[in-house]
Amino acid sequence: MTSSRRDFLRTAAVLAGAVPLAAACSTTDPAKERSGGGTLDRIKQQGYIQVGFANESPYDYMDKSGKLTGEAPELARVIFKELGVNEVRGVQVDFGGLIGGLQARRFDTIAAGMSITPERCAQVAFADPDFVGTTAFMVHKGNPKGIKKFEDAAKQNIKLGVLTGAVEEGYASKLGVKKGNIKTFADQPSAYEALKAGRIEAIALTRISLADTLSKHPGAPYEITEAFVPVIDGKEQIGGGGFAFRKADTDLVNAFNGKLAELKQNNRLLPIIKPFGFTQAELPGSHTAAELCKG
Repeated sequence: MTSSRRDFLRTAAVLAGAVPLAAACSTTDPAKERSGGGTLDRIKQQGYIQVGFANESPYDYMDKSGKLTGEAPELARVIFKELGVNEVRGVQVDFGGLIGGLQARRFDTIAAGMSITPERCAQVAFADPDFVGTTAFMVHKGNPKGIKKFEDAAKQNIKLGVLTGAVEEGYASKLGVKKGNIKTFADQPSAYEALKAGRIEAIALTRISLADTLSKHPGAPYEITEAFVPVIDGKEQIGGGGFAFRKADTDLVNAFNGKLAELKQNNRLLPIIKPFGFTQAELPGSHTAAELCKG
């Protein structure tokens, strides 16, 4: 579920030449956009699209040169270029503020590897998933508490770190982890530092995210547990991630889905996301946003 406790603590336009947010969201026909059309025409005319991102590697982050990159931004560049939009610009906010920022028209899509859930689907329109991710934990080497799933974390009464607004917070709560033992963090580095300082005993995220984080700390006394799919009320929680749009922007969603389908059919998706640690096993297959929105 998305967080309502955080707003735009770290909102910033990024990439050279970014225009003020008010200008970025302007349109010659606002009524048309509100009624479900016009956004695609606008971004084509202006030549760029503003995307919201949370700086979560490898999904969406700023590299050392100041370029917005990651699985989602690079996929966005390919798809929007094929739609006639040559530039992708970014607005960084905390993960928990992304949906609010989209609804406030600070940007026109969320490019952050956001998991598609029924709760989020009630607020935004998702494109079909561009990857599926499994859950894992970062724990001390040897996994002394034997944490393999959320139920284990609950039984061991451990303090568990998650990202604010990320699905792992809901998984933990629904699978028995006490509210007081769930510690939220704005980003992966903050969660890692808390683990290092002993304020938490494990971090729950996707395998992809945790492996990326650990790769930045060679020799650290931690390991990543075997990936798994949480089961809640007897149903597997498929971690499909995708781009989110305002519900009125049906023309933009449909156009995006059309290009994404072409990439999947022509085996062009994996080469785009593979440099960021994604594998064949994490391709979305036949999963759709409509399916994942049902839960």
